[in-house]
Amino acid sequence: MIQLGRVLLLCVSSLLAWPIIGRAADSPLAINVLVAYHSLSGHTERMAEAVAEGARSGPQTHVVLKRAGKVTAEELFAADAIVLGSPVYWSNMAGEVKTFIDDWQFKFGVFPEFKLKNKVGAAFATGGQISSGKELTMLSILAAMLGNQMIVVSGGGAFGASATTEGDSPGIDAQELTGARELGRRVADVAGAVKRGFESQGK
Repeated sequence: MIQLGRVLLLCVSSLLAWPIIGRAADSPLAINVLVAYHSLSGHTERMAEAVAEGARSGPQTHVVLKRAGKVTAEELFAADAIVLGSPVYWSNMAGEVKTFIDDWQFKFGVFPEFKLKNKVGAAFATGGQISSGKELTMLSILAAMLGNQMIVVSGGGAFGASATTEGDSPGIDAQELTGARELGRRVADVAGAVKRGFESQGK
């Protein structure tokens, strides 16, 4: 009789605990997104802020928004996703952004362990003219991320979010800011899906 009571008690306890266990399993994992950028005119900074805003709209997403030269090793390695933005200088990324990417190895030591492997990566750019090299700039950033075995995504455009800041389109308009937010949200969503996938595999 005592044994039967113990069995019944265990069954009741399991039923009471099941909703809590289920909620814990379904609760979203915390996602860390690093948005790093270089900006002199303030245009790329505005895009970076919009990317960060979009990323924060994702569930359980924490965003670090910093100039590339100020990012610490701890912030880089703690990130589940890295979004890097640059103005276009002569159809390429700014030297400060290239230095930041070089610092991944020479300052932070990502190789040979590939410490950024499986982190989500994305890019955004601003340029004075429509054909000023924004796509080349984003592709060069994404190429560096691929070299580090990151998972690159786009959003807000074919290669990332971008804005034209001179000529007939001075400054950054609402549509371009919307594209930046879309990129940030997609990065957060994909980073969450990747992290959940690896967690389910015990990695």
